[in-house]
Amino acid sequence: MSDFHEVRFPTEIALGATGGPERRTQIVTLASGHEERNQQWAHSRRRYDAGYGIKTLDDIHAIIAFFEERRGRLHGFRWRDPFDHKSSVPSDPPLALNQVQPITDGETTFQLTKAYGAGSSAYLRAITKPVAGTVLIAEDGVALTETADFTVDPATGVVARVTGTWSDAVPVTAGFEFDVPVRFDTDRLDIDLAAFEAGAIPNIPIVELRL
Repeated sequence: MSDFHEVRFPTEIALGATGGPERRTQIVTLASGHEERNQQWAHSRRRYDAGYGIKTLDDIHAIIAFFEERRGRLHGFRWRDPFDHKSSVPSDPPLALNQVQPITDGETTFQLTKAYGAGSSAYLRAITKPVAGTVLIAEDGVALTETADFTVDPATGVVARVTGTWSDAVPVTAGFEFDVPVRFDTDRLDIDLAAFEAGAIPNIPIVELRL
């Protein structure tokens, strides 16, 4: 996307953020008291508030510069979710066996994904902003080598085989770190120097982009 900047929001500020996934469900209560529930969004969308990460005047200066460079809501950017940014649990490093990848037989590429839950009810999330240099791929448990066996587009999360095609008869697994594609959800920053001794921006809404 031409309106997406492949830069990351200041990580040290993002670490203090709040937020998480949002879903949209329509609930109709029948006369009997029973409910009918319909899923309006097939995929969740994450929202964050980065204001809680502001600790110093230097933080404010960094946010203003980042906000102005993105022109408010105009340009998207990368966001390191402090709660969910690996193929593994937060306390473990990513491993090539972490996530089974959905493969279409005979194709030369596949989209990186992360599964939440297990079995038929698991939610499969497309990973479109992997962190360059962190993607590990294994085929039938055997580690592959990036550039020699596969390449990864860090702007899309598409993994391409260097030679040949992928086979759905052979399990392909992956490990990785990733960012979330987001944008500011405001065109205005209200800076309040009275909130903290050094200054604070009490509300910096950020919303995930569907790419």
